[in-house]
Amino acid sequence: MSHAYIFPGQGSQFSGMGKNLYDTNSLAKELFEQANEIAGFRISDVMFTGSDEDLKQTNVTQPAVFLHSVIAFKTLGAVSPDMVAGHSLGEFSALVANNVLSFEDAFKLVSIRASAMQKACELNPSTMAAVLALADDKVEEICARVQAGTGEVVVAANYNCPGQLVISGSIKGIEIACEQMKAAGAKRALVLPVGGAFHSPLMLPAKEELAAAIEATTFNTPSCPVYQNMVAKAVTNAATIRLNLIDQLTGAVRWTQSVQAMIADGATHFTEAGPGKVLQGLVQKINKEMQADGVN
Repeated sequence: MSHAYIFPGQGSQFSGMGKNLYDTNSLAKELFEQANEIAGFRISDVMFTGSDEDLKQTNVTQPAVFLHSVIAFKTLGAVSPDMVAGHSLGEFSALVANNVLSFEDAFKLVSIRASAMQKACELNPSTMAAVLALADDKVEEICARVQAGTGEVVVAANYNCPGQLVISGSIKGIEIACEQMKAAGAKRALVLPVGGAFHSPLMLPAKEELAAAIEATTFNTPSCPVYQNMVAKAVTNAATIRLNLIDQLTGAVRWTQSVQAMIADGATHFTEAGPGKVLQGLVQKINKEMQADGVN
């Protein structure tokens, strides 16, 4: 019986996030103030009182979700996870939880990642879409067909749970793919309100910028395995973790496969640290026998 800690990504943010931790926990307050100093502005104020629109900006959203997640985890006290994983951005939070990255280094990397992704979005207008109730291999087949037939970028980006796969690519490519997904029997193929094609080749400019920052950052030996998005299996080698983290920006988030691998390796209890309950829900859709809870 193993206890896994999991960390959410962009999309889980909400106005007021983390304020209760700041108000009631001295360690939380200290970490928020440290982050404000690193950021060069009071990101805590945006988190606590900013509008939904303020929090949707990628350069705010990603550091905010990271902060809330890591601080929620750290205020639990001397917790020793048996394994960790994070969904997209959440992988940085997971790497603080298993001591691969320091809080300060991870926050700096997340800020660089967010800024680089924002610039990539502006460079290549693009989007994502959620495809529901269509087999993964069928979604992959349609993406490949649209790419081959049109030259537009369309790829499977987020394997969230069985029957829920997010695709990513150019605006035209996603529109064509959505029509074909519905024609193939998808319950829904819905373009999402995001400003870029995350986890696709269109993030290559951001990947190059983030890679330089990651290469210059110290990665320590993990205290427990991290199940990384790129490979969906336990990784314990710091150099391999570094490479997978770089490749994640243009590669798929294999969340379904990661959770399945954690269960196969003995996980019976999943605790989501951070805003929202999205990952708890996905875990139970992947395997309803799992215990899933959260701290925020």
